[in-house]
Amino acid sequence: MKRKGDRPADGKASAGIDGAGSPDSGPKKYRGRKKIGLCCAAIAVALPVISACDSGSTPGTINIYAPADGASFIEEAGATCTANSNGEYKVKTFVLPKSADDQRLQLARRLAGDDHGLDLMGMDVVWTAEFADAGWMVPVPDDLAAKIEATSLGGPTETVMWKTKDDAEKRLYGIPTWTNTQLLWYRKDVMQKYLGRTTPPTTWDQMLVENEQIHKAGGPSYIMVQGKQYEGLMVWFNSVLVSAGGEVLDPANPDKQTLNDTPEHRASTLKALQILKAVATAPGHDPSISNSDESSARLGMESGQATFEINYPFVFPSMRTNAAAGDVAFLKEVEQQYGPMFADPDNPPADADLAPVNDLVRTKFDFGRYPGVQQGEPSRSTLGGVNIAVADTSQQKELAFKAAECLTNEQSQKLYAISGGTPPTIASIYDDPEFTAAYPMGDLIKAQLEAGSAALRPASPAYQAISTLITAKLSPVGSWDPEPMVDVLAEQVDKALKGEGLIP
Repeated sequence: MKRKGDRPADGKASAGIDGAGSPDSGPKKYRGRKKIGLCCAAIAVALPVISACDSGSTPGTINIYAPADGASFIEEAGATCTANSNGEYKVKTFVLPKSADDQRLQLARRLAGDDHGLDLMGMDVVWTAEFADAGWMVPVPDDLAAKIEATSLGGPTETVMWKTKDDAEKRLYGIPTWTNTQLLWYRKDVMQKYLGRTTPPTTWDQMLVENEQIHKAGGPSYIMVQGKQYEGLMVWFNSVLVSAGGEVLDPANPDKQTLNDTPEHRASTLKALQILKAVATAPGHDPSISNSDESSARLGMESGQATFEINYPFVFPSMRTNAAAGDVAFLKEVEQQYGPMFADPDNPPADADLAPVNDLVRTKFDFGRYPGVQQGEPSRSTLGGVNIAVADTSQQKELAFKAAECLTNEQSQKLYAISGGTPPTIASIYDDPEFTAAYPMGDLIKAQLEAGSAALRPASPAYQAISTLITAKLSPVGSWDPEPMVDVLAEQVDKALKGEGLIP
């Protein structure tokens, strides 16, 4: 896991990602769904430069539009796929903008404009329902779908499944490519000093009680989360809600909100909101929680201000690299013992050589399962990631599926995971020695991505509006009364489902 969190030229670790494969970019402001008929002159420029609304279809050339964060690795995998195709096809990579909002908008414009040069799309996991209902994605052929379902983890597989009005049942509309899940990161040394043990709390309530004990004794008291008004806040709310036994929408009927429709659902929503408020207002809480994202959460932990952090696996290589550079005060022994190993940024240590460094880091900075809500009940962490789908505009769909299968096979996913820092969706890779060397937390990641263990964001063509309206009401996080907020959020989801909600 070399790239995410590695130390760039400015001497700081790379910025965090929201788990959906793209950098966090502030509040979501999606303003529409279905086909968007916009002039191609407004399309954001990507690399290679995209100069026309219809870039044209060249027989044998499969154009993939990939998210900026990870596009270079897709391009590398595409070169391998091209070489292995024996001249059958050539994969050409176009880079979408950094912002997930802009990625979605550019794809929508091209699809609405019937751009025949668009063959493959790198899709955020929350776009499946919207794009499938709009007729923009081609269903995965049955034989390939069966192979994907047999080899992929259950959580990521669910993100590409949808039932349109023309489908008899749910089916695959894309291929899982990489995924992500948040873990609980904690200061093992702080817990030993103030609590007399090194095992992490298993529930949010336990973490809050123990964090208050640490705070009262003079220890680091921040609980680092993602509280800014953006998709990260939706991920936090959804993870706690599903862990509490609730859902935003009925999985069997995505046109029905389930935040307050039954006493049981209301209780789950209320409990989730109480937890968010408690974290945001706890004694010694992070004073910048309403502006916190993945990157600031990482920095809060590395600076020594926090005992607990909710974040993605990129924080581990960041901690390791920055500690080796002497930038983490509580891990000076990493610099003393292994600083020279990291001295040349152009020649980083191989994953196979990092085991003793990882072990040393974990004496003070370790990881555990995402915290649950009810004692004895497993937690559910909202997964992110990217899927690859065949665009309906493609004039070479059969060939596009061949390229897509190669771009998502085991060899390609190992590249994305080990070099790109994004966990794979193919289950067998988690037993691969190269992967386990790069991901000491790999078993835990896999466990949280299994079917029934991962929390999925609401599957709906109206998801963008749902997320935007929920996070607008939740921000500033913790400034509201949880009891009435249950009905406020339910009302907002109803508006989004009816297309009545005004995007803030």
